[in-house]
Amino acid sequence: MQEDSKWKTTTYLIGGALGLATGVAAAFLFIRSRENSEGDHMITSGQGVKLGMGIVTFLRQITDSITK
Repeated sequence: MQEDSKWKTTTYLIGGALGLATGVAAAFLFIRSRENSEGDHMITSGQGVKLGMGIVTFLRQITDSITK
């Protein structure tokens, strides 16, 4: 039982660290692109939906590649 819990904890920690790093990198790129452009700095609802669907697709690809 101890070994079962250990690999799960390690997986959560690695996944969390990768998620944090990816999120910070995405925020940095978003801020940099908005600073270089002129105009509105808000995300439209259409852009939010596209971003959300892209994330879901990415996560599905990861899940599919691991389970096969």
